[in-house]
Amino acid sequence: MKLNDEQIANLGDNIIKALKTVYDPEIPVDIYELGLIYDIQISDEAEVKVVMTLTTPNCPVAESMPAEVKEKVAGVEGVKSVDLELTFEPAWHKDMMSEEAKFELGILF
Repeated sequence: MKLNDEQIANLGDNIIKALKTVYDPEIPVDIYELGLIYDIQISDEAEVKVVMTLTTPNCPVAESMPAEVKEKVAGVEGVKSVDLELTFEPAWHKDMMSEEAKFELGILF
């Protein structure tokens, strides 16, 4: 069964909610608000591709965080498969954070 645009949008919202439960261990903000998720693509077959980065290439959770992200997205009802791509281009910087994350960390006043 192929998903329609509304179903894809709803699935995307649920994937974002799942991503907001994953936190960087060094920064008390979820990875979505930190700007570590570069792209989420959802096919009409409910196949999901997530492109993400880490705050630094030698991040202490370089092994575990991508696995946790893949597991959380795969656990969203309706997701058929998850392809996770880890990239460091472009490199993450604090300007990629949402205003909410900057406020939480005291960067935005």
